Amino acid sequence: MTRFEFDIKARCGAARMGRIETAHGEIRTPAFMPVGTAATVKAMTPEAVTETGADIILGNTYHLMLRPGAERIGRFGGLHDFMHWRGPILTDSGGFQVYSLSDLRKMDEDGVTFRSHIDGTKFHLSPERSIEIQHLLDADITMAFDECTPYPATEEVAAASMRLSMRWADRCRAAFVQRPGYALFGIVQGGMYGDLREESAKALQDIGFDGYAVGGLAVGEGQALTFSTLEATVPHLPADRPRYLMGVGRPGDIVGAVLRGIDMFDCVMPTRSGRTGQLFTPHATLNIRNARHADDPRPVDAACRCPLCRNYSRGYLHHLFKAKEILGSMLATWHNLTYYQDLMAALRQAIAAGALEAFAKHHGALAAQGDIEPV
Repeated sequence: MTRFEFDIKARCGAARMGRIETAHGEIRTPAFMPVGTAATVKAMTPEAVTETGADIILGNTYHLMLRPGAERIGRFGGLHDFMHWRGPILTDSGGFQVYSLSDLRKMDEDGVTFRSHIDGTKFHLSPERSIEIQHLLDADITMAFDECTPYPATEEVAAASMRLSMRWADRCRAAFVQRPGYALFGIVQGGMYGDLREESAKALQDIGFDGYAVGGLAVGEGQALTFSTLEATVPHLPADRPRYLMGVGRPGDIVGAVLRGIDMFDCVMPTRSGRTGQLFTPHATLNIRNARHADDPRPVDAACRCPLCRNYSRGYLHHLFKAKEILGSMLATWHNLTYYQDLMAALRQAIAAGALEAFAKHHGALAAQGDIEPV
């Protein structure tokens, strides 16, 4: 049977290009995971997501336990069969959503008791229950349950939060059912404090995980602090295991994080931006709702391979958004996800060619030239 393996094919500075083998197929790294929070990548079919070039998608424990319920998905054979996605799936443990969406929550050593943001129903989520739900979902990559440290936080608060997450990580490791091709990732916490990040990374390695995520970023700290926190964290992670930066997803952030040794990413930005008419291109970030596009016969990006750019004009897409037609969100999302997957493919090629620094400088120069239209 397939083993979970990470094979590094090329290096360029701290960056790595490689391959992760899972029970449901291969993931080319660096990889971007489209977010399929509630068993769907919004406005996309699974077949369309595959056509963008994505190898893996992300689902979410919190949302799926609320609706339709993990046991129900388990009876369908897991998330792959339920949503007809045949590739690998990573599931977030639910810790961030409990933090961000549940106003009424009580946390203690055992876990978190909270009320659903949908209907107020009370739930309890412990490390063991989070792992059980992800098992029912049949996630190829299960994430340890952690507390998302607030930002800003004092060093004392960040330390207490991180150490609770490390105790929970130990319980997650004990609860995880090891199977060929499946993996459990630990999550490094510690706020913006380098010494706490180092302590967390070492604690997770003592427990032993198949991969390591950097959590607690993309919470409003800004790019410079994100990068400095990565620089304080990544050197303390095992070189032979995948590294995943959670929730960080602007193109410039991804390029900078790859330069610092990160292999995996997820973010709602390309899909959420698509639904609001914001489209990524190498030269500009366009707001297709702006009147300047109403009579424009050009494609969004003449070099793009997505169905929007092959077949439709900016003027037509502008009309779809003004008319509030569903097709507008579908085409814009397809374009943005294609842009992200093509960026990842270009990063992999640049690493393999030993030309990542030049690529990063060129990408940064293009982004600087582009006009970012207000949404």
